[in-house]
Amino acid sequence: MSVRIYALLFFTAAVRISDAQPVNQDESKVPAYTLPALLKTSSGEAVKSVTDWERKRRPEILRLFEREVYGQTPGTGMPVSYQVKSVEKAALGGKATRREIRVQFPQNKFMDILLYVPNDARGKVPVFLGLNFLGNQSLEKDPQIPMTASWQRNNKGLGVTENRATENTRGASMLNWPVEYILSKGYALATIYYCDIFPDHADGRDASIQVLFPDNKVPQQEWGAIGAWAWGLSRAVDYLETDPAIDAGKVAVLGHSRLGKAALWAGAQDKRFGIVISNNSGEGGAAITRRRFGETIAIINKNFPHWFAPAYKKYDNREDDLPVDYHELVALIAPRPVYVASASEDLWADPKGEYLSLYHAGPVYRLYGKKVLDSPEAAPAQQPVSTDFMGYHMREGGHDILLYDWEQYVKFADRHFK
Repeated sequence: MSVRIYALLFFTAAVRISDAQPVNQDESKVPAYTLPALLKTSSGEAVKSVTDWERKRRPEILRLFEREVYGQTPGTGMPVSYQVKSVEKAALGGKATRREIRVQFPQNKFMDILLYVPNDARGKVPVFLGLNFLGNQSLEKDPQIPMTASWQRNNKGLGVTENRATENTRGASMLNWPVEYILSKGYALATIYYCDIFPDHADGRDASIQVLFPDNKVPQQEWGAIGAWAWGLSRAVDYLETDPAIDAGKVAVLGHSRLGKAALWAGAQDKRFGIVISNNSGEGGAAITRRRFGETIAIINKNFPHWFAPAYKKYDNREDDLPVDYHELVALIAPRPVYVASASEDLWADPKGEYLSLYHAGPVYRLYGKKVLDSPEAAPAQQPVSTDFMGYHMREGGHDILLYDWEQYVKFADRHFK
């Protein structure tokens, strides 16, 4: 059931595509394109060192993504409190201690972190952190986990009506969050229902955390839902830094689909994330947008107008005019480890384009003396490739996150966190 539910939830939007741009899923029809120069400033100055990158080019690229893609993330500084909502010391048959922590913001805004810590851990443990799609109760069937009260997309298969979760959602994400496997490898797991932060619909802003901040003085640069979800991931790190069970210097942020976009944007902005992982993030995430393969800027803006800054709509059917591309988003994570994953049947997300962003981010990692992926051709399905600081795999199958994906992420994290 889980795979079918997730396929519906992460829907491809193929039935609602823009009439202005047909969908290309034929590699022979990818147009010729030129990527923005990664190691050259806007004034034409060559970037030759880590100092040049960090002081000149990196801030420049970050500002371009703020201005033209995701919008500007406001500063923090608001009062925040933490309250333990529930605790189970013998979760998952005694394997874990499970807690749900409410992160309380002003004006009754909040997000709930569901945290699992392995009971056999000695000392502080590294943690995988990610947003989930169906609510914290969807990770296991235990009725003690509070049911989310936040907005949820109606789903006939789960009996979700009137945008409220039902008991049918308990355990509905178990295949996507293999909690016992993650714990068995010595990791904690922290997750948050993404609609606690921004309800995922075009009119969700008024019920989101964005109402806590003044409107952007430049309306075209107002942050969208992806920016809000990324902000929420950073607020989760704020909490994890206070938790005595967690090694907050070893946080791997992970996301699937739209939440993979949020994970990349969070990792680009917040250097506290020790590893950044993108799973099937596609357009507006890891995929090269100039390839015009699968989902495009025009299509994603039509179907999800709340995800990006208003400025992104300027680039509908004009990908070559966008002053950045997504290899530069990946490069903003350097020199920290980054992993990108695709699925062989997920042409909508452009698996080759996702790999190419990782490959073309290589020159920045080389500045730091890191070994990079040296082939412009992605490895076949089920054949992961990696260096110590870059990883990629293409899983057989469709748009989803499954145990195979997690197995690769754990192996990659082991290199840095163990």
